[in-house]
Amino acid sequence: MGKERFERHKQPWTGEEAGKLKLLAGKGQGIKQIAKALNRSEESTKSFAKQQKIAIAKKR
Repeated sequence: MGKERFERHKQPWTGEEAGKLKLLAGKGQGIKQIAKALNRSEESTKSFAKQQKIAIAKKR
């Protein structure tokens, strides 16, 4: 019942994943939906988005 386990632990981001992140963030998706779509943790997704200067919408 703990956190989800990710098989891709510490794997580098691909260009395709970066493009999908930009696309989903541009559509106004939240961090949870984006992370799930990319099969990445929320922390990894948030960190990569910040590094790439991609704004992710805050869900209220």
